[in-house]
Amino acid sequence: MGVGADNKTESTSSKFTLQQLKEKEEVELGHAEAMRPAKDDHQSAEPRETWGRRLEFVLASVGYAVGLGNVWRFPYLCYRSGGGAFLIPYLIMLFLCGIPLLFMEFTVGQYTRLGPVHSLAKICPLFKGVGLATVVISYVLCTYYNVLMTWALYYLLHSFSLSLPWQSCNNTWNAVGNCSTGFPGNATHLKSASQQFFDHKVLEMTTGIEHAGGIRWELFGLLVLAWAIVYFCIFKGVKSSGKVVYFTATFPYFILFALLVNNVQLPGARDGILFFLMPNWSKLLEVQVWVNAAAQIFNSIGISFGSMISMASYNKFNNNILRDTYIVSLANSATSIVAGFVIFSAIGYMAHIHNLPVDDIATDGPGLVFVVYPEVFSTMPVSQLWAPLFFIMLLCLGLDSQFAMVEVAVTFIMDGFGKKVLQVFKRKELIVLAVCSVGFLLGIPHITRGGIYVFQLMDHYTAVVSLMFLAFFEVLAITLIFGVRRLSIMLENMLGKKPNLFFRVCWQFLSPMLVLGILISSIVQYTPARYSKSYTYPLWAEVVGWFISLVSIIWIPLGALHELWTTEGSLLQRLKKSITPTIDLESVSEKPSGESIALFAAA
Repeated sequence: MGVGADNKTESTSSKFTLQQLKEKEEVELGHAEAMRPAKDDHQSAEPRETWGRRLEFVLASVGYAVGLGNVWRFPYLCYRSGGGAFLIPYLIMLFLCGIPLLFMEFTVGQYTRLGPVHSLAKICPLFKGVGLATVVISYVLCTYYNVLMTWALYYLLHSFSLSLPWQSCNNTWNAVGNCSTGFPGNATHLKSASQQFFDHKVLEMTTGIEHAGGIRWELFGLLVLAWAIVYFCIFKGVKSSGKVVYFTATFPYFILFALLVNNVQLPGARDGILFFLMPNWSKLLEVQVWVNAAAQIFNSIGISFGSMISMASYNKFNNNILRDTYIVSLANSATSIVAGFVIFSAIGYMAHIHNLPVDDIATDGPGLVFVVYPEVFSTMPVSQLWAPLFFIMLLCLGLDSQFAMVEVAVTFIMDGFGKKVLQVFKRKELIVLAVCSVGFLLGIPHITRGGIYVFQLMDHYTAVVSLMFLAFFEVLAITLIFGVRRLSIMLENMLGKKPNLFFRVCWQFLSPMLVLGILISSIVQYTPARYSKSYTYPLWAEVVGWFISLVSIIWIPLGALHELWTTEGSLLQRLKKSITPTIDLESVSEKPSGESIALFAAA
């Protein structure tokens, strides 16, 4: 009896202990589950797709970062901002802002497995509008970025003729009285044949933005083709774009290195390269040079455009994003420097041929790619080979960036309204088609005869003015309000170790201070948009430009007001709730170990 009583007591005690253990494990598992991003109520019922291989993510990210800005913006900024001396602030900004902030965006995207809108809403509800602002700025950018692809297609098709059409003044579009078969130098009344081809044949440009001049139907057809290419490359999501980037992300490097080998052998190439790299140390004392370096890093890598967060959201949970961060950022900067050698060796060659200073030929913006370089090809041996390869390279560079920007909008729609939208469109492919179709319609103003002025206006106010505002508020939301401690826990949960001291210091102090300094300097040294050196936009166009900036920026205060309005309690309570993340990371140390789970199973 005693034994029986003892056995019964032991059994009851065991059951009680087992029940306690079960309850404890349920709590711990609940905490562990909370550390992973909970599935959003609005998300599609379909499981989130992932990249087929890690290499696809790396190539897509490199392809997005390495774009047309590496070919025209960096070389010109470098020579204008101190030549070789510019590399000092550029590399400092790369290591103190570019690499840490790219690592930050990869972390947020991969951990939450959501696009920028919903990931930032979970991290810092008060600044959920920042995520929507990044989607808007990326989509606005993609509506006119594809116009560059349209121009590249136009040049590609015309580069297969027996003689390149931009190398002579004997064409119907040339104004013979002021046409020069070479670069006119200081003769301001003359234009080169390649400049006239771009102005009078490709664009048929008017005298200003106030004269739209009707649609260029050839460009209209090529814009349709450009968007069709984008659609068929991404309509299956990362499953299709991940395969396309094997070609589009690698092919430009073959052409770039082939051009480099060819160009450095040309007469005068040395002078162009020296002009590109000749250090002007006094420029380092100018604030604008540091602003230019930081702006180039942000524009080129794609910080605050939402694309890197979107692409990282399709990664597997434990993907090594630190290694990917180094690969993407360093490949981007190395490509910019190589492109500088390619471009300025060619410019030195042109200066040698026409007996002009390099400074008279170097230019900024689309003119460098669509005016100067076509002129270079017209004088190079085997021009019919180099010209098509160059414009195919431009297409690849542009398409990779375009894929990522369109994917931001698609990711936002699927994360936020997946179930409802799929009830209407039935298939994701039709949603992508709708996104591309709207982007095409918004791009039509750029292919009118006055479209180049619209293009320049939007590029100035989107890629310069808006970007710095978004970068500041994104860094504020993630590193200062959400906090470096929580960001470190996210990384530890994914990679098994916390970020090193360098990243923590950059996130906590250096990156926010630098971004704030860049924003203030951009405001203080603001200059209105201009086209070329002569055309000044009318006042109403400047107002439109600021409206374009506000289209993205306005979502930041609107999102904050909406969050405060919908949260219950006093103003102080609502503010406190609005800066509290909805992802529970506080219990990461309580994650159940393999040993405790094994003991539970044994019990």
